[in-house]
Amino acid sequence: MMSMLYQAFQNQMDLTEPWRAGAASALKFLNLVPQTMSDKVAGRLAAALELITRAKLTYTRPPYGIHSVQVGNREFKITEEVIYATPFGSLLHFKKDDGPEQPRMLLVAPMSGHFATLLRGTVKTLLQDHDVYITDWHNPRDIPLQHGRFGLDDYTDHLIRFLGQLGPRPHMVAICQPSVSALAAAAIMCEDNHPSRPATLTLMAGPIDTRIQPTKVNEFAKSRPLKWFETHLINYVPVQCKGAFRKVYPGFVQLAAFVSMNLERHIKQHMDLHNHLMKGEKEKADLIKTFYDEYFAVMDLTAEFYIETVRDVFQDHLLPLGKMKFRGRTVDPAAIRRMGLMTVEGERDDICSIGQTLAAQELCTNVRAYRRVHHMQAGVGHYGVFSGKKWNNEIYPLLRDFVHVNS
Repeated sequence: MMSMLYQAFQNQMDLTEPWRAGAASALKFLNLVPQTMSDKVAGRLAAALELITRAKLTYTRPPYGIHSVQVGNREFKITEEVIYATPFGSLLHFKKDDGPEQPRMLLVAPMSGHFATLLRGTVKTLLQDHDVYITDWHNPRDIPLQHGRFGLDDYTDHLIRFLGQLGPRPHMVAICQPSVSALAAAAIMCEDNHPSRPATLTLMAGPIDTRIQPTKVNEFAKSRPLKWFETHLINYVPVQCKGAFRKVYPGFVQLAAFVSMNLERHIKQHMDLHNHLMKGEKEKADLIKTFYDEYFAVMDLTAEFYIETVRDVFQDHLLPLGKMKFRGRTVDPAAIRRMGLMTVEGERDDICSIGQTLAAQELCTNVRAYRRVHHMQAGVGHYGVFSGKKWNNEIYPLLRDFVHVNS
């Protein structure tokens, strides 16, 4: 049965762990003893042992590793502090010790099979000019069943609660998938005249209307009935875990889908890693290892969140059709007033194509023209919208100025 796939996968990981532990011990020993073999033989052996130790996935959030930030001519120490938490997520603050007062910003991380640390580079850049908080989502496989469900409404509710902790008129930046919930939260908060409704909302590469130039991801979501996704992709958390028997969309299944989209690239990267290790090219090897340490740290999605996202966002298009509900209330983007709205898209984005995020501008009919900004970044794919050189040098300056003008 497909529902037992996760259990079988976990059992296989547990059974092969002694092999990886043995390879790690052998690698440590090899690095300690004087080299009596030729460098070529030793290099090949070390490279092989290294690859064996890395043949696994991890389910624990990696560290953010942001210890300081440069603001103008001064360097400030960064301290991580949890401001507010539920069983499903924490509001994490990157506090600048003795830092200047800056616009408070909530960075909304996606739930797409990886931890919020995937936005580490985004956080580092934003910290230069903003007081940054992030939605640090917890892995459902570690959340006991007694804490109940976590669906699309619960995600939106968390954004409203998190913004409420930031005080009056913070700023919100949503990356990819949560753009829908971020827009819904902003609309509900404006309708309620909530004191912590965002001063600005920035949506980056988000699936506001996936009817526009559908990508392969969008087409797959519509290619099968919802029951197929429930039957073939939803599994139970293994009995070894704290969240045993919770229904989830396993992170390793999502990772397999991502890898299959660029299989040749990932094979080449691991061949390159082997060759760099064999030749003693430590810096080049470390770059690849750092990337895959993050990439192979996977997080499950609760079954209800995954299924509701497929249904409401990708199949039924509820938000652009004016039919989306939050706790039984209709979400009305026209309720958004006195708020800046920025949308950002990537020219080569094969996950969220051009026009899908821009659609938010048409839905928010009561946002004044002078508070609107749209930017299409040439030459970048999905991840280039919020990471890399063009994010740092071309997109971020626009976002920074937009936030500060509307603060």
